[in-house]
Amino acid sequence: MNHPHTHAHGHGHAAPEKNTIRLVAWETTRRCNLSCKHCRAVAEDHPYDNELDTQASFRLLEQIREVGTPIIILTGGEPLLRDDIFDIAAYGTRLGLRMVMAPNGTLLNKENVQKMLESGIKRISVSIDGSTPETHDTFRGLENAFDASMRGIKIARAAGLEFQINTTITKTNLDQIPKILKLAEDLGAVAHHIFLLVPTGRGKYIVDSEISAKEYEETLNWFYDQKDKTSLQLKATCAPHYYRILRQRAKEDGKSVSFETHGLDAVTRGCLAGTGFCFISHVGRVQTCGFLDVDCGDITKQTFKDVWENSRVFNELRDFNNLKHKCGICEFKRVCGGCRARAYEATGDYLEEEPLCSYQPRKKE
Repeated sequence: MNHPHTHAHGHGHAAPEKNTIRLVAWETTRRCNLSCKHCRAVAEDHPYDNELDTQASFRLLEQIREVGTPIIILTGGEPLLRDDIFDIAAYGTRLGLRMVMAPNGTLLNKENVQKMLESGIKRISVSIDGSTPETHDTFRGLENAFDASMRGIKIARAAGLEFQINTTITKTNLDQIPKILKLAEDLGAVAHHIFLLVPTGRGKYIVDSEISAKEYEETLNWFYDQKDKTSLQLKATCAPHYYRILRQRAKEDGKSVSFETHGLDAVTRGCLAGTGFCFISHVGRVQTCGFLDVDCGDITKQTFKDVWENSRVFNELRDFNNLKHKCGICEFKRVCGGCRARAYEATGDYLEEEPLCSYQPRKKE
């Protein structure tokens, strides 16, 4: 896969065609059987009103296909609680979209894993946030969630369905990340993706669980050191600073920076919000990402193409000259960009500097 240019040329708006759509996370339902401490959606186990029905879902996939051939992450809530989820997956597969799913693992069984394979799901991601049942279950708000996820993962592996482990890092599980990586290896995962907590939804109330900028820096450097020690694809998400660290460390080691282009690793820079990625809510609201709660459009009232190309917020984020203060003068702004959602939560302005970054740009303001 060629890497399109995701940066704006000079001043003014980036040409929309340069912002190749790579990933779309679609919250197919908000309903969930877990109540995780950090949940962006504050999801609960009951039906939600106005979710896109089957036909609206098909139309949405057709409209996304007009813009490109991104990876579609069917997420939630718990996507397996939608009874038409496999019809949706199969429809996307027929359109030539790469369909993946993010179940929480507790509901995986032989029957639905088989349906995933038949509908063309290429990979699933299962979140494991602790290396022991106690820590994971506490995080996920359900007893036996860990054991249920382990059972589900083993069924997926036996069926030959590719899976990755996702972990949200907070203070409570920071020391367990090496063990979770080891667990992912032992389970036969193809990848381990770490997510740095973005304090939105229920996550707002665990701010004491946020790790400091210094701890982030240390964790991301540790993560970089694992690249040569593991066969897993490693990716840091909601951690745009990792892409600065990648370059700094590769330069120190005299290596060229290579990017994985397979699977969910089709990423060339830190924050992809609005440039290569977007989020669609259960009722069809479009956001630059699930954590940046700024409305960019509504696919029940306008086409996806219209939102992707013409949203003011998307176009502001596509021109990195719009970033302010430290992020604005940083020599790594094209590869990092800072987390726009954390900036927004901290200041009310998504173009402000990333609050959880300890790096001082070489240029002074």
